[in-house]
Amino acid sequence: MMKPLRKAVLPVAGLGTRFLPATKAMAKEMLPVVDKPLIEYAIEEARAAGIEQFCMITGRGKTALVEHFDIAFELEATLRERGKTEALARLKATSLSPGSIVSVRQQEPLGLGHAIWCARAFIGDDPFAILLPDDLILSETPCLQQLAEAYRETGGNIVAVSEVPHQHTNRYGILDIGADDGRLVEVRGLVEKPDPAVAPSNLSVIGRYVLLPQVVEHLARMERGAGGEVQLTDAMARMIGVTPFHGLRFEGRRFDCGDKAGFLEAQIAFALKRPDLAPAVREFLRNYVEVPA
Repeated sequence: MMKPLRKAVLPVAGLGTRFLPATKAMAKEMLPVVDKPLIEYAIEEARAAGIEQFCMITGRGKTALVEHFDIAFELEATLRERGKTEALARLKATSLSPGSIVSVRQQEPLGLGHAIWCARAFIGDDPFAILLPDDLILSETPCLQQLAEAYRETGGNIVAVSEVPHQHTNRYGILDIGADDGRLVEVRGLVEKPDPAVAPSNLSVIGRYVLLPQVVEHLARMERGAGGEVQLTDAMARMIGVTPFHGLRFEGRRFDCGDKAGFLEAQIAFALKRPDLAPAVREFLRNYVEVPA
C-alpha cells in the first residue's frame, strides 16, 4: 500500500560562498527574493503539497533558519499595538505547527547524499520530499505539488527535470530515459555531471525530489562519487529497476538562486508577478533596457 507523502527534508548546510560577503554572518537561504527569504518559499511550496513535517539539515551559523518559523511574541505584540494588521497576518503565516519542524547537523560538507543520510532518523520508513531552496520555481501550481500528484499516480521515486543546453550537461545530474509521454519519463539511468560527449540526454534533475526511504540504505555505504562527495544521484541510480522511477517535466520556470545572475533574475520575475509592485518595476526597468555589453 502506497504511503502518503507527509515529510520533507531541506538541505541548508552550505556556506553560500558565492554570495560573500553578504553570507558572512547570514545563511544564504535567508537572502530575500522581493520580501521573503528563499527558505520561506521552499516551506510554502512544501505545505501546498501536503507536507506536514519538516527537517532542515543545517550547519554552523544556521539557527536563524529554524527561528524564522517560530512565533515572535514581542514583534507580534508590537504590530498588534500599532494596528499593523496586514504585517501581523504576513508574520503569522510563517509560523509552523508545534513539533512540525526539526533540524539536524551535517558536521562535515561531504555532499548532498551525506546531508540526506543525516536525516535518516527523521525519514524512517516513509516516503519523503527533498527541496533545495536554491532552486526557486515560479509556477501556477507549486512544483512539489505537481510531484506529489505524480507520486500518487506512479508510486516509487519521482524527480523534477528540465532540459538544459547539451554543452552544460557536465553541471547537472542527467537522466538516461526510456518511455516518454511528454510529461512523465521513465528513468533508466542517472549520471552525475557527465561530459557532453557521453551524456545520455539533456534532461537534468533539479532540486525537487520525492524518494522512497530505501535510498537511505544506499547512502549509508558512504561511497564517494563525483567531486569526492557522497552523491545522492548515485544512491538513486541503485534504485532504478527495483522500484518505479520517473522524471516529471514540471510546469513553471526555475531560477538558480545559487548563482548571482539567477538570483537577480528571480527578483525581477517574482516582483513582476506582484500587482502591488509590477507597475513600479516595469517603470524603472525602462531605464535599463539598453545596457552596454
